[in-house]
Amino acid sequence: MNEVLSKIQMMGIVPVVKLDDAQDAVFLAKALCDGGLPCAEVTFRTAAAEESIRLMSEAYPNMLIGAGTVLTTEQVDKAVNAGATFIVSPGLNPKVVRYCTERNIPITPGCSTPSDIEMAIELGLDVVKFFPAEAAGGLPMIKAMAGPYVNMKFMPTGGINASNLNTYLDFPKIIACGGSWMVKDELIKTGAFDKITELTRQAVSMMLGFELHHIGINADDDDQADDIAGSFEKLFGFAKKEGNSSVFAGTAIEVMKKPYLGKSGHIAISTNYIDRAVFHLEHQGYTFIENSKKYGKDGKLAAAYFTEELGGFAVHLVQQ
Repeated sequence: MNEVLSKIQMMGIVPVVKLDDAQDAVFLAKALCDGGLPCAEVTFRTAAAEESIRLMSEAYPNMLIGAGTVLTTEQVDKAVNAGATFIVSPGLNPKVVRYCTERNIPITPGCSTPSDIEMAIELGLDVVKFFPAEAAGGLPMIKAMAGPYVNMKFMPTGGINASNLNTYLDFPKIIACGGSWMVKDELIKTGAFDKITELTRQAVSMMLGFELHHIGINADDDDQADDIAGSFEKLFGFAKKEGNSSVFAGTAIEVMKKPYLGKSGHIAISTNYIDRAVFHLEHQGYTFIENSKKYGKDGKLAAAYFTEELGGFAVHLVQQ
């Protein structure tokens, strides 16, 4: 998978945008960035698409901007010259796909059948758009096609919304979902960009699903750790369980046998997708201690500490 599609995978959500007036483009770009999604697929369904992409890419050069509903090679040229870094099409047009791949332009054509997938494989693709997602069978159809086509990944679009987003993203063969529920036409046309920012922020928050996982307390030694955990057990019935480096009281209290990161201890926050969470938080300017990152047996990131403490506590993310 190329670098642009890898970034889309970390983004998790691709807002699918239709702009009738290019004057709205920069306002919309700001709303999406402020909401935590510096990404947009601007559809070529209107005459304003090319100019909108140009204005957005000039105002927000670090934003990931692509062109959608691209049907011809001429539209590919217009989109890329305007600043688009990826191309999305509703169906699989071999001419358009070859044109893009020969020029190293990332393209995800729409596919909804096994025959489409086989043609995409023949054209050298390893990611396709599954469209129209809900109408074409939704997640069950994707899972059915992922069985025989083990190396293919999908970006479903069409009928994706806040209520089914995570259901799709939980399937590992899905790199991201395209959706327009946070950028509806009426919101753009009425200039409700604050509402777009709010809905975008809600979408990112729902995707990442941050929750308090446990609180860590630094003890001086094994005996003190055992005493503290024992007190929680006696007071609240939180069963004590000893580990190599700490003693847990229930699942929410961890007492370290010797001081670890954090002046007072640490706070663990769980997330649905830790790789995406790190990606999004780094884009907001937060940093992580590189050598604090822990990986599971599958080689995937399982935990990572922020560089900065909060109120004397180190804070780290853990995979839900």
